[in-house]
Amino acid sequence: MILTVSTAVILLAGLLGGVLGATLGALSALGLAGVVIVGGELVELFVLDGTAVGLLATLGVDGAPVAVGPLSTVGLGPLLGPHVTFVGGVAAAAYAGRKETIDTGFRYHQAKQIRRPLFGRPWTMLVGGVFGVVGVLLGAVGSFLPVDPIAFAVVGSAFLARLTVGYPLLGRFDGGVLDMSPFENGAYWGDDGYETAEGIAGRHVVEPWQPEYYEWWIVALLGVAVGAAGAAVALLSESALLPFGLALVSLFGVVAGVRVEGYPLPVTYHIAFPAGVGALAIGGTLPVGILAGTAMGLTGAILGELSQRALYAHADTHVDPAFTSILLSSLLIAALGLAGVFDAGAVPYL
Repeated sequence: MILTVSTAVILLAGLLGGVLGATLGALSALGLAGVVIVGGELVELFVLDGTAVGLLATLGVDGAPVAVGPLSTVGLGPLLGPHVTFVGGVAAAAYAGRKETIDTGFRYHQAKQIRRPLFGRPWTMLVGGVFGVVGVLLGAVGSFLPVDPIAFAVVGSAFLARLTVGYPLLGRFDGGVLDMSPFENGAYWGDDGYETAEGIAGRHVVEPWQPEYYEWWIVALLGVAVGAAGAAVALLSESALLPFGLALVSLFGVVAGVRVEGYPLPVTYHIAFPAGVGALAIGGTLPVGILAGTAMGLTGAILGELSQRALYAHADTHVDPAFTSILLSSLLIAALGLAGVFDAGAVPYL
């Protein structure tokens, strides 16, 4: 990335976006990006004529999913994009959780608490800003790869934050990597033969990302249901970003602790996005698109669960399973595009 005036402005936006992510909390910042994306897509769908471009359209990440409306691109850009605000919020939580208790009601390690706003902690907010810039740079690198550059930046920066604050890269394993039975059995470090280490005594041996939704049959059900819905929305609106944005907006309900029939709202953006892309990239009739989108949604759900078991449940900080899933599913989508199964022109990473 050559340092020009425009580059400096983008890096400054990344700094401010990272601070914003720390201030609001990572999940709320991600929900805000969803509001902007949905608003932009709806404006384009119902108001504009499909030819508007404007200066705002230049603020996105090269290689990122193409936003139909200029306003949507702001939700993927260096000020509000997930690779900036969410990254800043995750890094700030990792830093703050290493130093203090930021939420006494949080059931897992404090460095995983990405719902909590961290306003009023200057050094923590600065860490968020620095990692916002890191997210911009990693997004630029990811634009040269056949993957979603935003997901690449989110996942890469999360590992970097984990190492920077002094935690193990992959966490502590006792038994199988995919084994959730210690959580089901109520096992804590220091009990039942599990040895303790500094800072982990009394914690769950395994900390599932979504405690109510990690069983494989539930994962598959969510994948099929959200995948089919995401595919339908994408086909009707001709936008893969609309179902993705709607799934992001639902994160406000997750942060607020909204429950339906006693269950919290699930995180589903890793299902909705590949479902939308797959539905649009397959071509053919509406039923074919929905079937392809449902298959990609199911794939995204399974990849998300595998990611949480391998990278989140045994670790100390938040490496987002959903964006890890999007990173992997985007690579699969790109491969299908290169193989001719998907329309390569409809795959945003090629």
